[in-house]
Amino acid sequence: MIWLKNYSLQEIATIMDRPSLVKLIDIKITEVSDDYLKASMPVDERTHQIYGILHGGATCALVESVGSLASGMCIDPHKQYSVGSQISVNHLRPISSGVVIATCRNIHLGRQKHVWDIMVHAQGTGKLIAKGELTCAVVDGNLKL
Repeated sequence: MIWLKNYSLQEIATIMDRPSLVKLIDIKITEVSDDYLKASMPVDERTHQIYGILHGGATCALVESVGSLASGMCIDPHKQYSVGSQISVNHLRPISSGVVIATCRNIHLGRQKHVWDIMVHAQGTGKLIAKGELTCAVVDGNLKL
């Protein structure tokens, strides 16, 4: 297991239940395993761009949200915090409705840097919508929220 501890979906939901972009666009963690997280996001008027398809920025928000959460789950929050430092997303296929599912797996878990691979698929069809990579900086200290 890569996480600092065994996190339940309820614990993760509590972490994510703060006023934020995550709540605004309804990103939810749907599955936690020993070495990956899955998150969902609706594709609707909140996440559309002007042509009625999924906005690339919304996809980036999903990728950064699930990757940043995963990084934070690997460290002791009383000693360190993690922040996204680089994101890259390839938008591969448009989608105009439904739900997308992001699956986040680690590529590298170092002392100062975590790198995450995040695949975004359409729920139901399983078609690959986007592929992202997020690098998080691991910083010493306690981030006061």
